[in-house]
Amino acid sequence: MAQVQLQGIVKAYGALQVVHAIDLDIADGEFVVLVGPSGCGKSTTLRMIAGLEDISGGMLRIGDRVVNDLPPRDRNISMVFQNYALYPHMTVRENLGFSLKIAKRAEAEIAKAVTEAAEILSLTPLLERKPGQLSGGQRQRVAMGRAIVRHPDVFLFDEPLSNLDAKLRTQMRVEIKKLHQRLGTTIVYVTHDQVEAMTLADRIVIMRDGRIEQIGTPLEVFETPVNTFVATFIGSPPMNLLEGRITDGTVELADGTRLPIPPGHGAAEGRAVTFGVRADNIMPVGHALPPTAHMADVEMEVQLSEPLGTETLLFAMLAGTEVQAKMLNPRPVRLGERLRFQISLDKCHLFDAETGAALRV
Repeated sequence: MAQVQLQGIVKAYGALQVVHAIDLDIADGEFVVLVGPSGCGKSTTLRMIAGLEDISGGMLRIGDRVVNDLPPRDRNISMVFQNYALYPHMTVRENLGFSLKIAKRAEAEIAKAVTEAAEILSLTPLLERKPGQLSGGQRQRVAMGRAIVRHPDVFLFDEPLSNLDAKLRTQMRVEIKKLHQRLGTTIVYVTHDQVEAMTLADRIVIMRDGRIEQIGTPLEVFETPVNTFVATFIGSPPMNLLEGRITDGTVELADGTRLPIPPGHGAAEGRAVTFGVRADNIMPVGHALPPTAHMADVEMEVQLSEPLGTETLLFAMLAGTEVQAKMLNPRPVRLGERLRFQISLDKCHLFDAETGAALRV
């Protein structure tokens, strides 16, 4: 196992810079997820760690070695790709042991490593099958097993679950989490799916336009986003954002509705701000969680309801903006019905309207 350090890492294609001097320290045995929208630089960063992309600037360390100029085979990393990359003419056993065979390891060593990996990933009954006889989830487990047999210092995962259906993705998330808990190896994982990031990571690195926006535990980035980008990217449904202005110590919305400033936040009189509240923290009266220390309430007209079993997601209008709210212990809601909603201010946020930065005191 090994720590991974990125110090001022830059990637440029000629005059086009796509990764902008990022700094990131990944501890030995840590599970770190790089997440962000398409084109944010997360896969490029992973490929630089793997040695599949040249580094244009900065320093990359794996363990105690600077690896900027080392080829991938000398970095002692294993990478699991989105498309499995299995050899179709080989059995599962042969696929698992192929990298060790190329490295001219002894047959007994290869057999032992393959057996151990197969047991960890429940592949033992499938060892004599070929990839064409496997499901998508089984193929991805084989790809993971092929990485395990090498006993790398670092595992790299590049959107490994994006080709699977929703049920298989959920199952494979559990498999990958169990694998990390069992092996304790450093993992760097790339995904565009914030649910994967939240459920798998020890820490999440949120990227946008080749820069790091925020680093933190899943709970930290969910509860204390540094800006509106993180606030709307992390969490499902995304955080509701309402434009307003500080007036007499309140947030005045476009239609004159006034909301108290959330505790722990603040801004100067007259400043243009954005009020943020998640659907979990705005609920109809009588269908909400117990009140918190600081509450507010507003009346809204429901435009749409989505029953989800134990709760219903409501779409309503406030100050000309669509707001998503949760209804617990739901009942049928009519289109156009006006409901009184409670807002848990302790869970709300205030951002600068121009920069999007959180306005905390």
